[in-house]
Amino acid sequence: MAGAGRPKKRKLGPAGDDDQNDAPSSSRTAADPSEAAPAAADRSSPEPSRSDHDNDDDRDDGTDADDRDEVQSSSSPPSSPPRPRPRPPPRPPNPYDSIKHAIVENDGRQRSMILLVGLKSLFARQLPKMPKEYIARLVFDRRHKSLALLSDDPDKKNSDEEIVGGICYRAYEDMRFAEIAFCAVSASQQVKGYGTKLMNLLKMHAAKTNIEYFITYADNYAIGYFKKQGFTKSVQMPKGRYHGLIKDYDGGTIMECYIHPSIDYTRVRETVAAQRKFILDRIRASTSKSDKVVYPPLPTDFVSTLPPCAAPPPPAASAAVVSSASAHAAAVERALRVPGVAAAGWTARDLLAAVREDRGDTDRRRHQLRSDLLSLVSKVSEQQFAWCFRDPVNTDEVEDYLDVIPDPIDLRTVERRIRRGDWYKSKHMLYSDMMRMVNNCKIYNGEGSQYYEYAVSLEKYLTTIFPKAVTTSAAPPTSGDGAGG
Repeated sequence: MAGAGRPKKRKLGPAGDDDQNDAPSSSRTAADPSEAAPAAADRSSPEPSRSDHDNDDDRDDGTDADDRDEVQSSSSPPSSPPRPRPRPPPRPPNPYDSIKHAIVENDGRQRSMILLVGLKSLFARQLPKMPKEYIARLVFDRRHKSLALLSDDPDKKNSDEEIVGGICYRAYEDMRFAEIAFCAVSASQQVKGYGTKLMNLLKMHAAKTNIEYFITYADNYAIGYFKKQGFTKSVQMPKGRYHGLIKDYDGGTIMECYIHPSIDYTRVRETVAAQRKFILDRIRASTSKSDKVVYPPLPTDFVSTLPPCAAPPPPAASAAVVSSASAHAAAVERALRVPGVAAAGWTARDLLAAVREDRGDTDRRRHQLRSDLLSLVSKVSEQQFAWCFRDPVNTDEVEDYLDVIPDPIDLRTVERRIRRGDWYKSKHMLYSDMMRMVNNCKIYNGEGSQYYEYAVSLEKYLTTIFPKAVTTSAAPPTSGDGAGG
């Protein structure tokens, strides 16, 4: 946990009291010679004699087997030696190879104890809100390990200044995750990229030890750092894997990072640069024939000279689908007729896919607005003072209502307009209808009545659920559709 608040409690699972190894032991067992013997015997067993088969053939056609072998050997071309594969260019040197670092644990050795003391001092200086006793207990705990960045200066060896930065963590090999307890870089070495290098080195070590996730509690000052290192607040790891094992902190935000086993985190910059170069080379190769060509401007009557769209719509298509398909086909036809578009490699399929993608984004925005508006109406309907606004006013009982209120509105009508999907284009329009409902109630009932107080309560509530930008600049009211209350 990097810089979070005071620990609330510590939870240990059934396996939490056992010492954790640095890496799962693995060994390769040599093959048993007795198992390989039958295969060798099969390879050494004689195949059926060719002369026996050839003798049978000789009895059929009367041709000598030796003569036939000579003819076959003379007609077959000589086998050419395989061409050696070209060797890939050597990889550039890894800048992380020059960084001096070490994985430290409380193994009783003098060197390890010196580094652990330096890490404890670093965490105590950089994380002043953490209790020093708690830092010392976790750093020297045999179940915790630490990654330390070390200075190359020989004068600083075996001193607190030798520690440039460090991360203290505890690995749960059985659950394939590790909890980061502390993360800090010396104040004199900050803004030099050591924080990123420290985390990348720890990710590489975790991938080698079969760790799949990092999890930590970060305070408000450390959230930005962990986001840059690939951590997210959305925890994807199943809760059963870490529940009851990690420590809970007051004021900390739980964050998670997935460790991909195939990524070399010490060469992320080189990998991204190589991918960028590959994509740009492909783009330049595909546009090399057209990007240097300058076409004359389109004539003013270019659109009128285009042939009509000849793509017939499906017979069972509705009128809306027919018009949409025709419009898209016409747009694609116009685009392909522009000089240089087809020469650049664009096809009708590419252009239609772009149109569909844009239409998909529009549909997603429309559905999101519909969901937001329905949520706002539902919140209003749940209030006690909103019971009189839920249904239209019964004009049979209140005969003069339409004479006083020419444009009635109610929550049921608003909800019906939202579900129809083509009425409200923004939250401003919904807020305007809500305020019209408030004003109608005030105008008809007058000040001092109970309904007037309900309208005042609704007006105050609307300012709490709508954004301030909406309540201060509402859109003009929309026209009614005949129903209202």
